[in-house]
Amino acid sequence: MASTPGILTDWPWTPLGSFKYVVLAPWAIHSAYSFMGKATIIDKGLEFEQVDRERNWDDQIIFNGMLFYLGRFLAKCVLPRAKTEIPLWKGDGFVMTMLLHAGPVEYLYYWLHRALHHHFLYSRYHSHHHSSIVTEPITSVTHPFAEHITYFMLFAIPMVATLLIGTASITSYFFYITYIDFMNNMGHCNFEFIPTWIFSIFPPLKYLLYTSSYHSLHHTQFRTNYSLFMPIYDYIYGTMDKSSDALYESSLKKDDDIVVHDANSDFGRSFVIERQHFDNKLRLQTWVIPKYSLQYVLSGQTEAINKLIEQAILEAEEKGVKVISLGLLNQGEGLNSYGGIYVQRNPQLKIKVVDGSSLVVAVILNSIPKGTTQVLITGKLTKIAYALVFSLWQRNIQVATSQEAEYLKLTKSLSSGEGMLVHDRSYAQKIWLVGDELSKKEQLSAPKGTIFVPFFQFPPKQLRKDCYYHCTPAMKIPKSLENVYSCENWLPRRVMSAWRIAGIVYALEGWNEHECGHTMSINDKVWEATLRHGFQPLIITTQTKN
Repeated sequence: MASTPGILTDWPWTPLGSFKYVVLAPWAIHSAYSFMGKATIIDKGLEFEQVDRERNWDDQIIFNGMLFYLGRFLAKCVLPRAKTEIPLWKGDGFVMTMLLHAGPVEYLYYWLHRALHHHFLYSRYHSHHHSSIVTEPITSVTHPFAEHITYFMLFAIPMVATLLIGTASITSYFFYITYIDFMNNMGHCNFEFIPTWIFSIFPPLKYLLYTSSYHSLHHTQFRTNYSLFMPIYDYIYGTMDKSSDALYESSLKKDDDIVVHDANSDFGRSFVIERQHFDNKLRLQTWVIPKYSLQYVLSGQTEAINKLIEQAILEAEEKGVKVISLGLLNQGEGLNSYGGIYVQRNPQLKIKVVDGSSLVVAVILNSIPKGTTQVLITGKLTKIAYALVFSLWQRNIQVATSQEAEYLKLTKSLSSGEGMLVHDRSYAQKIWLVGDELSKKEQLSAPKGTIFVPFFQFPPKQLRKDCYYHCTPAMKIPKSLENVYSCENWLPRRVMSAWRIAGIVYALEGWNEHECGHTMSINDKVWEATLRHGFQPLIITTQTKN
């Protein structure tokens, strides 16, 4: 550190400490999804069973690291020093590595792979790998331990041979290991991106380079396309799948998916992070708005955020998207008038902008136990809060507020319902509807057994061990919604936020109206449609125990 640090002495990400690498995530994610494009090979969705099965993919990294260290140690003990001091580059060793891979490694792997498909070995070992019909990159290393041992022995042939004859180099080792990892991951990524012109320029390449679609057929047909990375051995021994070329070409011609949910992250423009489909009736995507949560509270970022969201809406409009729902921080009164400014700026929009408020209100109303006569509402008042109070009055449920400012705002905005709104600082109510800015003092004032039901996108901090905390407005999704293999924020598996579900329901019902700004749909209509499509309400299960 300089004696008198000046401007820009520290790196911009110094305050992040060990979390500084998070700044690379947006670029990595964006480049990966841009690279993969839309040419998915198998449209069937991934599920959590596969995620659990493949979660130990990094075991092979530990195993390989140990073997490389042991190999280096043994080489120093056995071989002359001249052979263990590997130079940076040796051309003959590089060529030898490629030839040994194309010959012994590919040939032996082909027959090993065919042996693994024999019933005895397949049922005991290789079926674990083939449990993943829809592959992803880490599927490539999801194998039983015994298989990894044999694979390492095969891949070690070029490295050990060049070391023994004195032609090994750091470059050849680096290239070969990188080649194996890249080709293995590429073959299992379920996206086809190798252009046809490569094979047009050099036709024999089809025998030396497999594609993602080529290997995907092995995972769907099982008895074809056994080769490692070079299909030549499938051609020689007659195990090449006859539909390989047709699948390759059709995968590159697939149309884009469509119905969008806007979340938030960081890069220069919105990009796709998830794709799902609903009972073959609806295609869905989740697009990320490139901003961090911190930027949403900075007034100087408001216009930039709105510009990105508006660009995403217009891009979705061009793609023929029917509905776009606004998630997490991408809607708010101060930010964009709950999405209303986009419709005001673009009155010709055919795409329907949905903020999900009506379904959120319906979910909360149906989370309140039957027989409830009074609830307390506290936290920052929003469009949803006002709608909740009005709906509770219609159900003859009295609403109490602990803060005078909240009481005056509600009284001014909602003139009807005389006697149904009270200013009460006793905190005696057992049902609390809580929004943003819920104070620690208020939460600690709640009586034992209180049920906290949030109406904001983020859950309150659980400070009480003797109270119940409902999750943020959300519902269980039906089995017909496929390719859901990650959790949405803090929600449990196969549970989706009401804001996101609302967009799906709007698209399924074909409703030709916006729900943004201060416009809301009829709660009961949205709720009934949501249940009809298989979404199920959650029960309160969270209690912090002593």
